[in-house]
Amino acid sequence: MSATRPTQDTPESQDTPTASAEPAVRTVDTVRGPVPTADMGTTLMHEHVFVLTADTQRQWPGEWDEEKRVADAVARLRELRDTGVRTIVDPTVDGLGRDVPRIARINAEVPDLNIVVATGIYTYSDVPNFFTHRGPAALPGLPEPMVDLFVRDITEGIQGTGVRAAFLKCAIDHHGLTPGVERVLRACAKAALHTGRPLMVHTHPGSHTGLQVHAVLGEEGLDPSRVLLAHSGDTTDTDHLARLADAGYLLGMDRFGIDLELDFDSRVGTVAAMCERGYADSMVLSQDAACYIDWVDPELMPMLPDWNYLHVRKNVVPALIGRGVTDEQVDRMLVANPRRFFEGG
Repeated sequence: MSATRPTQDTPESQDTPTASAEPAVRTVDTVRGPVPTADMGTTLMHEHVFVLTADTQRQWPGEWDEEKRVADAVARLRELRDTGVRTIVDPTVDGLGRDVPRIARINAEVPDLNIVVATGIYTYSDVPNFFTHRGPAALPGLPEPMVDLFVRDITEGIQGTGVRAAFLKCAIDHHGLTPGVERVLRACAKAALHTGRPLMVHTHPGSHTGLQVHAVLGEEGLDPSRVLLAHSGDTTDTDHLARLADAGYLLGMDRFGIDLELDFDSRVGTVAAMCERGYADSMVLSQDAACYIDWVDPELMPMLPDWNYLHVRKNVVPALIGRGVTDEQVDRMLVANPRRFFEGG
């Protein structure tokens, strides 16, 4: 089936009051169109459907079977929906194998699950070669072409589908603020300011890269309340996390099931400790899982048996409750905070 649908109203028009005295309905763009933020329900704020190295897959095909992978994704997402999750936020962008027509095809088979998609570029070091000699990299003073491309994805739609990005995504890892990473981060900030859309930044909390993000975004004038620092749950340093939360950032405790750098008890303990310190309003929960990620040899996946869409609901939430986190705090992290992120308030 075709993923194309009519282009919707501009972002600015979504919240424009009508002639009546009734308040405007706040919406978030999803793969299947705008959805009232009040209907987002339980939301996993960092999940992927697929993470692919698209160019490599084309060069040496064999592992990827389109129909098999699509059918598997439909089954997994239906299983997730049946647990009561109503929305997943998928930050798959350039560098992670974004293919929105494929996601639209899958979402059509699971229409009562909202999938929210992003625009941006994922790199730990250099910009994609496409941008190496364009814009300010080619001649100082030229405008940054990434900004217009990101804005187009938000206002017109992605890859000709009419599906609009609801947020931006970029990354900074232990490599730090390389010139390429900084260039993408600033372009995302400019596009966020232009469109009013929020920004998610992959971070490496062990290297305190959130503080580098804070410095750059401060120069660009982007309010921390419009930014989610992904993978904040990769540390047990609650003082560092509290510093970022106090600055206004939303913290992604979003790698439950990846029990490598931190084990399950450490991840749960960090969230519980932050809740005890009063930061339930500053966190969201997720797994950073995918139906298929080609970064990992499929034969190694059994080593991470809990790295799947169901882990937070099945295991993490009960463990948090057992650590003294209240049902109301869990609801904030899974319902209220994601909604606020997209509403902008």
